[in-house]
Amino acid sequence: MIAAVTSAFTDFGPGKVSADPLGWPGYPAALAAATERTGERESVVCGRARIGDTEAVLIAFDFRFLGGSIGSATGAMLTNAFEAAVSAGLPVVSMLATGGSRMQEGMLALRQLQLVSAAAAALRAAGPPHVAVLCDPTTGGVWASLGAGADVVLGVAGAQVGFAGSRVRPVVFAQDPAYTAEGQLAAGAVDEVVDAATLRGVLGQWLALLGDLPAPRPAPVPRALGEAEPARDGWAAVLRARLAARPRASAYLDDYFELRRPVSGDRAGGVDPGMLCGIGRRDGQVIAYAAQAGTATTPAGFRTAARLIRLAGRLGLPVLTLVDTPGAAVDPGAERAGLGPAIASLFAAVAEVTVPVTTLVIGEGGSGGALALSAPDATWITPDGYFAVIAPELAAAILKRSAADVPATAGQLRLRPADLVELGVVRGIVTT
Repeated sequence: MIAAVTSAFTDFGPGKVSADPLGWPGYPAALAAATERTGERESVVCGRARIGDTEAVLIAFDFRFLGGSIGSATGAMLTNAFEAAVSAGLPVVSMLATGGSRMQEGMLALRQLQLVSAAAAALRAAGPPHVAVLCDPTTGGVWASLGAGADVVLGVAGAQVGFAGSRVRPVVFAQDPAYTAEGQLAAGAVDEVVDAATLRGVLGQWLALLGDLPAPRPAPVPRALGEAEPARDGWAAVLRARLAARPRASAYLDDYFELRRPVSGDRAGGVDPGMLCGIGRRDGQVIAYAAQAGTATTPAGFRTAARLIRLAGRLGLPVLTLVDTPGAAVDPGAERAGLGPAIASLFAAVAEVTVPVTTLVIGEGGSGGALALSAPDATWITPDGYFAVIAPELAAAILKRSAADVPATAGQLRLRPADLVELGVVRGIVTT
């Protein structure tokens, strides 16, 4: 596993030796057999590694050693690895392959999850990032602490991933795809699923993006990719923004970044494919991005964007946001999924973050669902965009006006780019 992703590795050493605190029958013999089988004295190997062009602290589990389980000695080695990373200012990469806590050591093993989580929290407080790689299998408390708690979570394609391992979950669910890396991606708990053959390269890219970064400067405003001429009136601006052929977020991100990797999911069971988040590089500058893709934004989308912005703040990355939504999703499912709190979380993330946020409205700017993603004092707009307190059709309905009055209502809302500049809502209209 180590050789598959590194070009150099220096082991920190075996560290503490496992004891037999419960007097479990056969446990010392099982430890001896695991050592003979693997050549290691514990289920984890920790050391300093080179991955791509980046130095990192690498934690690698070996499932052959008692199912990659965590005991007291394992926990001490993991804690020491995180402390070494803090001391050296290095990122941590955790390669997980584990069945969870070691039952032969009882609660002494289980409580290692608290100690390891505290060590990971100390790393976050110090600044360096933590990337977790979920190998086959990654289950139990290690997934629910060291894995799911990382800044970036990569799943190896086809890996079994879940809190409940194959021998713990009900038999009827034995082959359920929820317990896979792909299932966890769909549930918003994993950022990317990566083929084993490409893992070294992907890890190298992630570490290059998250490496030693200068003080953040604002992300440059993207150039406009669509129409250059202003719309003749408010309703024409709305119709132009709704054109299917208009350039969308993916086109803007491809044009803007030389390299980018995705951050996916709200870590609460949801993914919104209409909210594209990640971290990319442009002209040597690393920038986090959250981009609406033209659909109504769901609670999962707002939560994912908030997670991305908070991560950027912790890592010291400037943020680019692209606004393009008719508004927040307002169906009953969205309300049950916590739409209001999700929007509030994004408003708070933008308000609280200490790194610069740059916003470009590239299409529809529908009400609070668009405003939540916008920088209060650094928002620009393209000639294809509009920004409105409410959609003209809904405004007309509230005012008890007819459908024929919708175009005039759009004009009264003063939602065109030029109107928004005059009102001071946006700083300017970008061109090609």
